[in-house]
Amino acid sequence: MFFTKVFYEDKEIENERLELTDKNSLYFLGSNLTLRNCALVLKVPASNLFINGVRFIGCTFEVKQELKNHDWSRAFLRGCRFKGRLSGCDFGHRLPQSSGRENGGIEDCDFTEARLDGCRFHGCDPRTLRFPDWPCFTILDPIERSRELSSIQWPGRFGRIVVEDLHDQPPSTKAMTFFAPDQAKRYETTAEALKTVIEKFDFIVY
Repeated sequence: MFFTKVFYEDKEIENERLELTDKNSLYFLGSNLTLRNCALVLKVPASNLFINGVRFIGCTFEVKQELKNHDWSRAFLRGCRFKGRLSGCDFGHRLPQSSGRENGGIEDCDFTEARLDGCRFHGCDPRTLRFPDWPCFTILDPIERSRELSSIQWPGRFGRIVVEDLHDQPPSTKAMTFFAPDQAKRYETTAEALKTVIEKFDFIVY
């Protein structure tokens, strides 16, 4: 299959709507690009979307198909809003450092209209972020809290698979958000059983 390459770089775009929806296109949002108060419609897989060295200020992202395993840690986001389903995505200033991650950051962003599962937030102050409500839940400072989280019995295999591995997350991880129904299905429990444990911790946002 031949893909059309679409480039956005070396400019500032303001108050525009960008439709990144053609599955036969590869979208490159590259260096020295700033988007201000733009609406971006995403309806392509992560393999069609390349973001590196971009500043998103006050933008809205409408994710029309689930975006899986996309690395946002090469972009800086301030005052942005996300809508739709995202899973396995990384945001913020991620360590260990690799090419492009020096550009990463996130602050004052709103995910309350998004459905997040297995998403990580790096090198940021989570207090500036708005996370989605239940049935999503967000663990703050998961590495520092991993021992405390491991001290209690979790339902199904969630504790053995997810909680016991929190200390192995990248050192920059400041928050992790999960979607309880998907986690329950994956680890042989129920969302209600997970919530019973989640309610015991004041550093889990739900």
